[in-house]
Amino acid sequence: MYHNYIILPVPGCFSNCCICFAHQNRILGEIKDRIEQILSLVFENYKSLDETLFSGIMDVFKPATAVAASALEPAVKLYTLLSDVLSPEAQTKLTHYFQVAAKKRSRRHLSETDEYVTNNNEGILMDPIATTIAYQKMTSLCMNIKNEIRTDIEIHNQHILPSFVDLPNLSASIYSTELCSRLGAFLVSCPPSGPSPHVAELVIATSDFQREIASWSISPVKGGVDAKELFHLYIMLWIQDRRLSLLESCKLDKVKWSGVRTQHSTTPFIDEMYERLRETLDDYEIIIRRWPEYIFVLENAIADVEKAVVEALDKQYDDVLAPMKENLAPKKFGFNYVKKLTKRSVCSYTVPDELGILLNSMKRMLDILRPKIETRFKSWGTCIPDGGNTLPGERLSEVTVMLRSKFRSYLQAVVEKLAENTKLQNATKLKKILQDSKEPVGESDMRGRMQSLKEQLTNTVNHLHSVFETHVFIAICRGYWDRMGQDVLSFMENRKENRSWYKGSRVAVSVLDDTFASQMQELLGNAIQDKDVEPPRSIMEVRSMLCKDAPNHKDNGYYY
Repeated sequence: MYHNYIILPVPGCFSNCCICFAHQNRILGEIKDRIEQILSLVFENYKSLDETLFSGIMDVFKPATAVAASALEPAVKLYTLLSDVLSPEAQTKLTHYFQVAAKKRSRRHLSETDEYVTNNNEGILMDPIATTIAYQKMTSLCMNIKNEIRTDIEIHNQHILPSFVDLPNLSASIYSTELCSRLGAFLVSCPPSGPSPHVAELVIATSDFQREIASWSISPVKGGVDAKELFHLYIMLWIQDRRLSLLESCKLDKVKWSGVRTQHSTTPFIDEMYERLRETLDDYEIIIRRWPEYIFVLENAIADVEKAVVEALDKQYDDVLAPMKENLAPKKFGFNYVKKLTKRSVCSYTVPDELGILLNSMKRMLDILRPKIETRFKSWGTCIPDGGNTLPGERLSEVTVMLRSKFRSYLQAVVEKLAENTKLQNATKLKKILQDSKEPVGESDMRGRMQSLKEQLTNTVNHLHSVFETHVFIAICRGYWDRMGQDVLSFMENRKENRSWYKGSRVAVSVLDDTFASQMQELLGNAIQDKDVEPPRSIMEVRSMLCKDAPNHKDNGYYY
């Protein structure tokens, strides 16, 4: 209760009145200072207010909630009564209170990870379990800081604060810069060795933090969290380390599968390597989905490893490839080539089991293993924003072309070696048999002359079936069939005007067709398709010459 006093101008009392007024001003100043201290305390702890407690402030640090404390609104009203909120000084002062609040809460969150950025943490982080826990705490830190900013947005939307206090942007600038600094220091102190699960979780949390801050219309913060910039050097290093590790596994002295075959009649080496490539793609899925530009870095690494796999196969099976090298090299009909022909061994060539493992493995790579890799990269290509100049797959296509060309050349070399077998004896030389058919002979006589060759072809086809898987077997048989047809075609083209040779050629072609088609059908049964037993191109050309009115046939040489 206030009382009104009349102060009379009693002589000698003026000095006492001045003292009284001064005392009152001092008391009012102290009250104002005390109110400002209380307001400062409220604003600097606006997320920790609790009116149920005597102090008004929580004793225990707790996560922020989206509801503003009930004491905040009257505190703001009191501040506006005591201050001219239109003045820059009052606005700066109030803004500063909330900046202090953000720094205090940020400091409290960061303290949970202080131990990981000190100089004496090496012993702790050498323990895999401790390292995992450290990364989990950093992931939690990202989520907690994000929750702080989200809470500030909710409080801001309750329109309690003056319009000049942009709480979300004000606090985000502090939270984001301090979080970025802590993340950078942590990654230096405890560098990630690869995209392991706990590292991947931190990458996701950091990336999500940056993306959600942008989605909340928070202004970009200089020095704030940039997930790609934080992890870029580590990602590049991970890919390079994985590339070198896989290349090391492809070295000849590391390949331990020589002579071993799987249920697919292939070397286990390729399945093991492609399983590791698949695991690599799995590991980098989260990276590519967020930053598609790393597709091309990863593709280059994968392509290098695939080339190394093919080179390792060549070295591993160099011994079985050696007899075919003269057939692999382009033929140059000079003195050296003729000299090589004169020294050619008269021994019959038998396809070794190891060559079957090699070609089966290459076929499995082409048809089964590599398409899975290429499909994965194509699916990632959809992540590239519109307007991208290039699409993934160019380097992988180079490997496909290289592998397919090498596989085709090996098939052709095998076919040439088998064709050479037929020329080791007069009884199996097809051109010799055709030349001897110039004199009029009956069909049964001609078939008799073809019998030795037919038996050789039959035995060869049977052996090929024991060495090669179905698709490679079909390809070589059809190539062999086509190669024998080429001998007939070459013979006939040199004698176009002399139809006396046609009868023997017609019987020879019939025997070739029957031998290859019937043996393939017998060995493969229902696994064979109609197109597999269709006569190859050279046979069709021979038939066209034997029957001038026969229609032109398309190229059936798909077997290579």
